[in-house]
Amino acid sequence: MEIENHTAAKGAATTTHQHYHRPRRRGGLRTLPFILANEVCDRFATSGFHANLISYLTQEMNMPLVSASNTLTNFSGTSSFTPLIGAFIADSFAGRFWTITIASLIYQLGLISITVSATLPSLRPPPCPTQVNCKEASLSQLWVLYASLLLTSIGTGGIRPCVVPFSGDQFDMSKKGVASRKWNLFNWYFFAMGLASLSAVTVVVYIQDNMSWAWGLGIPTITMLISVIAFVLGSHLYKTYKPSGSPLLRLLQVIVAAVHKRKLVLPQDPNLLYQNKHLDAHISLHGKLLHSDHYKWLDKAAIVTEEEARDANAPPNLWRLATVHRVEELKCIIGMIPIWAAGILLVASSSHLHSFVVLQARSMDRHLSHSFQIPPASMSIFSVLTMMFGVVVYERLFVPLARRFTNNPSGITCLQRMGVGFVIGIICTVVSALVEMKRKSVASKYHLLDDPKATIPISVFWLVPQYFLHGLAEVFMSVGHLEFLYDQSPESMKSTASALYSITTAIGSYIGTMMVSLVHDYSGKGSNWLPDRNINRGKLDYYYFLVSGIQVINLIYYLICAWLYTYKPLEEVSEMTNEEEDLDLGNDKSLGC
Repeated sequence: MEIENHTAAKGAATTTHQHYHRPRRRGGLRTLPFILANEVCDRFATSGFHANLISYLTQEMNMPLVSASNTLTNFSGTSSFTPLIGAFIADSFAGRFWTITIASLIYQLGLISITVSATLPSLRPPPCPTQVNCKEASLSQLWVLYASLLLTSIGTGGIRPCVVPFSGDQFDMSKKGVASRKWNLFNWYFFAMGLASLSAVTVVVYIQDNMSWAWGLGIPTITMLISVIAFVLGSHLYKTYKPSGSPLLRLLQVIVAAVHKRKLVLPQDPNLLYQNKHLDAHISLHGKLLHSDHYKWLDKAAIVTEEEARDANAPPNLWRLATVHRVEELKCIIGMIPIWAAGILLVASSSHLHSFVVLQARSMDRHLSHSFQIPPASMSIFSVLTMMFGVVVYERLFVPLARRFTNNPSGITCLQRMGVGFVIGIICTVVSALVEMKRKSVASKYHLLDDPKATIPISVFWLVPQYFLHGLAEVFMSVGHLEFLYDQSPESMKSTASALYSITTAIGSYIGTMMVSLVHDYSGKGSNWLPDRNINRGKLDYYYFLVSGIQVINLIYYLICAWLYTYKPLEEVSEMTNEEEDLDLGNDKSLGC
């Protein structure tokens, strides 16, 4: 008995000791303030100079309208293309934490450079208040500007693709009930980004237009420094995962293996295809992808030849033999591309909000009182407010109501949500054209068509409906698009999926640049739709109607793709004891966002 008591006491002491030294659990809601602080400050800094950059380029750098607009869209496109590189680095070897940290520092250097450019007179052309016969920026001055924008683009490339997946890493998104919680990571992510943009387009833009560009760009620079500090301070709380290797390399290996075995005949039983749980363990933590019947030619990469069967104990040559899970990863990406591509033209159509609409607002009556005018770039506040308010209404009212009819935890699927966004986007562009017709008719009535500096006696609030519709389209399209890419991408490619979302913006911006250039070059010199200096003599409404027609064609394309799309099949893995795991045969589940 004494021995038993001693043993029990020793066991209790050991248990207490183990409990006392149990490592602190990482992840969870407590990490979000640090993560979102980084992204909110990044978005605040980006909006702080991007929202009004068209004014800086035309008013301070004396660039022609079309050149300034194309510089803006090219910069936006580059900032949205670099996330693909950032995602590759994060998923391959650096991990998301270090990618975000280093990219934030690079972004900081870019903001410092552009602030110096706005502060030193030698880095800008002479002031030209009349905007007539102005001396444009020299090549060296432009190179300083472009270098600054390039640094911010590189920094964005490391931040954007990693923040949402890194936030998702802090929660086990595969657990039952997580998807049906009242809070939604994607909705509230966009709400936080909207709050940052709202602050920037009100406070920062006002300072830029009424005080100085040095302070107007210096404030975002200081804010970005705070974001880096905040993110690093939370490092002891973050749940991090070891990079699983380059996902792009795995996709290439599957393609090479499928091409190499293209002449082989697929077995009738898909269970005979190659599977290796140990090989895929680090890329399928929450369940392996199950075999699907589409893109069957890729299944040939998983055929086990007689020679490979004899060498079953040797490590497989992944350039000749791929597991079913890896084949299905490639199938997921291929299946997502048509849906992903549909968002490109929506971005191209809305790229004018940061250029042409700002110039429209500058020509209109912006007085709220005799002494206060709304800064032109601050008009985007109506788009941001709509998006923020729309996210709350969508989350708290629309989703619970829709659940009663659809039995879907999200109310409607992300594909349905994107479709609604496409329709609203078309309406937005048509309204933009109608408002421009109204603005020009008032300018003609008061004989102001030939005076680009005159204030046309029409309220700037005529632009509010199109900003409202743009914000509403963002609630449906942008959130649904990101949710679709995150949910349907393979588990080990979440950063790459977020990069695909950014690349939509990149290609859309480049297409917007191409459309503007083509319209400017081929719409005629005497009646150019997009003139360099005086938009009153242009035909911006024609351009909007052209974009609306392209969007209608894009909507038809999207509806066909959405109808044909098949959600990825996933074997759900729950947290089990070893005994339960031995008895478990897997639970097949088709996941749909």
